[in-house]
Amino acid sequence: MRKFWNWVKNEDGRTLYLNGPIAEETWWGDEITPRQFKDELAAESGPVTVWINSPGGDVFAAAQIYNMLLDHPGAVTVKIDGLAASAASVIAMAGAEVLVSPVSMMMCHNPATVAWGDSEEMLRAKALLDEVKESIINAYQKKTGLPRDTLSAMMDAETWMNANKAVELGFADNFMFSGPDTHPENTGEAGMVFSRAAVTNSLLGKLPKQKTNGTPILSLDRRLDLLSH
Repeated sequence: MRKFWNWVKNEDGRTLYLNGPIAEETWWGDEITPRQFKDELAAESGPVTVWINSPGGDVFAAAQIYNMLLDHPGAVTVKIDGLAASAASVIAMAGAEVLVSPVSMMMCHNPATVAWGDSEEMLRAKALLDEVKESIINAYQKKTGLPRDTLSAMMDAETWMNANKAVELGFADNFMFSGPDTHPENTGEAGMVFSRAAVTNSLLGKLPKQKTNGTPILSLDRRLDLLSH
């Protein structure tokens, strides 16, 4: 079985590395993988440091990992050294302390799925996605304290945050490798938020619209993973 996680024991406790997609090959629809992860996490009750560099993946796998980390009796510290995007950003919210590298990024967006069937099936898929989104907002709000409508709008826009903005908005608590030049209060510069949706809409507004029988045609290519986030 190929695992998407790796444990390393050290003097200060244990370190969990989450590199790459969450549940790329195993987890969704199987019982063995979550149980194995839980058994490995519960093998010791001491502190755990979680290093994250992941584009995201299966939303239910992320939810289970989030819950297991919250339930862990030892202190859980999350360190984002590259990217915590999508479902990986949900796992990051389980940290009692979340630290970000000055060059790291976080991203949140709406969950996506693939559905097949009639209009009723499409409505059921939409209802599922709406509920999954609300559950994700629960995790973000618990960590950040931001209003739900603010978080929902950030997810709608597919929001990318650099380290400064992640700390400013409460998605992270502080910086790794902290020093006089790494905190926005000392640099005099505000953190930045990048919205792919805003940039896309701005670009599309400047492009000529193709027409077929008088109907404007605008096409955007977007990858849809099975219940991914």
